[in-house]
Amino acid sequence: MRSEVVIERVRRVAAVRSDTEATTSDLETSLADLRTIRAFCDASEADIVRRIATASSFPEATLAEASRDTLNSASKTMDRSRTLDEVPELADALDDAAITAAHIDALTRTAKGLQPEQRQRLFERVDNLVDVASEATVEQFARRIRTETRRITADDGIDRLERQRRATSMSTWTDPEGMWNIRGRFDPVTALSVSAALDRGVETLFAEATPDTCPSDPIEKQKHLRALAFAHIVNGDISRSRSGRPEFVAVIDIADNTRNPSAPNDRDTTDQATPGPDVTCPIPIEVPRAVLAEMTTDADIHTVVVRNGVVLHAPGNLNLGRTTRLANRTQRRALRGPYSTCAIPGCTVTYDRCKLHHITWWRHGGNTNLDNLLPVCSHHHHNIHDTGWTVTLDPDRRLTITFPDDTTRNTGPPHRNTA
Repeated sequence: MRSEVVIERVRRVAAVRSDTEATTSDLETSLADLRTIRAFCDASEADIVRRIATASSFPEATLAEASRDTLNSASKTMDRSRTLDEVPELADALDDAAITAAHIDALTRTAKGLQPEQRQRLFERVDNLVDVASEATVEQFARRIRTETRRITADDGIDRLERQRRATSMSTWTDPEGMWNIRGRFDPVTALSVSAALDRGVETLFAEATPDTCPSDPIEKQKHLRALAFAHIVNGDISRSRSGRPEFVAVIDIADNTRNPSAPNDRDTTDQATPGPDVTCPIPIEVPRAVLAEMTTDADIHTVVVRNGVVLHAPGNLNLGRTTRLANRTQRRALRGPYSTCAIPGCTVTYDRCKLHHITWWRHGGNTNLDNLLPVCSHHHHNIHDTGWTVTLDPDRRLTITFPDDTTRNTGPPHRNTA
């Protein structure tokens, strides 16, 4: 990208920043300009870092000192530079602002878990995905990269699981503020039990009330509660006899096979039912079928039947009325059927990190019934309660969101494959 183009973008952004009467269109254009500027900076940084790597015996330290950043952040920047060096087509796309640095980071994270020859094969395939990356969000591109990785490492999964088990690790350190930190990586099978234990620990300890130490920010609040639950579990304050028992929900999605009466009488006009159940677990993982079959012998398995986003069947009491404000575990299981993420369009926060929001608020007389509950992440829950968002839900779970400026957004019935 020519420097003149970047300079012009900088001038336009500066002009909009100083214009107190800038229109929404002007602001949106500025955001696009900023993306171009940022891409130029990221591409330039990668090129400069590559040169530093050849001139310095400890390039991470040189980079951290020059950028006034941490060694960990400098290491990630070095990794990005190496990826761009191995996939020059992506380097060109970044320089042209067709993609972002986050696209490169998604590829880098995935490639790190591969053997050298597998990583090289992945990079060769990515050469043909530049056009895909330029049209895709970071999350969409990451999913495509994971798909390509699965094809490269295709086997019965046992070898991969063994590699993951060998790669399981945990490190601890004390930061400058005197806080003890933990960072861990776990194979999928271990992760299932650990995640289940943390989720149930939070539910057991904080279902009725949260401690005074909780941050006000909703996302930081959830991190705080999980840290406290972890400490209680490790210290033996919570029974672990079943706290780590994995739970699986078998979602059977029945397609609407209603034939269009005006359509010709042939098989192609009939919608096809979804083949087989969609089995979900608390966290998005990949476990070999043989291992999964073994795990299910000691797991809680529940079946939820949905059609076009509406729950037709789920075990347990799904309508609690005014007897309690808190949704029960059976209601959470039931809504796992139609939802895999936060119900707000475009939000990718997984279902298990969501709260069940009362459409008609509890304080306004709303019931804790399934048709009055909607999974939303902490961020969007805050928007609904504190920033003037209004949500309504049709009987078929079509969602309408009304924003403070009276604009609205409508969605169709939920579908597990959309996020």
